Amino acid sequence: MSAALKEETQARLEGAALPNPLIGPHTIQEWIELPSPEDGSSVELIFGHFHVDPPPSGEHQLAVTRLIRPFEDSISAAGRTDLYAVIGVGVKISSTLRNGSIPDVVIMDRPPAGASFPAEALRLAVEVWSPGNDRNEREAKVVAYAAAGVPFLWTISRKGDHPGLELIAHRLHEGQYVLENTVRAAGAATITAAPVPITLDSADLVF
Repeated sequence: MSAALKEETQARLEGAALPNPLIGPHTIQEWIELPSPEDGSSVELIFGHFHVDPPPSGEHQLAVTRLIRPFEDSISAAGRTDLYAVIGVGVKISSTLRNGSIPDVVIMDRPPAGASFPAEALRLAVEVWSPGNDRNEREAKVVAYAAAGVPFLWTISRKGDHPGLELIAHRLHEGQYVLENTVRAAGAATITAAPVPITLDSADLVF
């Protein structure tokens, strides 16, 4: 994450005046009231600005869908009946910073009834990055999740022409994400940066 973005976001959190305001004009309520795009794209609110992502690719959706089984298996093995793994729900990250996201997968601590949820409901957020997610968007989302106090964040991406995926799992510590697990090779791996340890094989997320 760039130093400039960290400093600017921290200044916002502390109520400092900035010469070039980071926060745009749109609110969480406006974001919630937007009609769903008919073409399958998604709209997120990033620091007060609407950001439109094109419809996800089949490869992206396969990875997202195949995460659910190891999540549910691990939650069940831990005997946790209070956790729910859900795909693609709206999350009201911050009204003050005007952030509303649609993480690819979340683990929540309450039943997923409704279309949007407060950030406090999230125990884990997963972002499967697509080529269209540029660096600024990725960094802004990481900052927003941390500012909202989401305890765990995973990012999954494909590195160059490598056929596999890279999974990076972070734990929130004193307001910032700290790297805890990295998975780059195929084979079973247990991720501890999660509300319960989650065992998966990254090879299962691709075809």
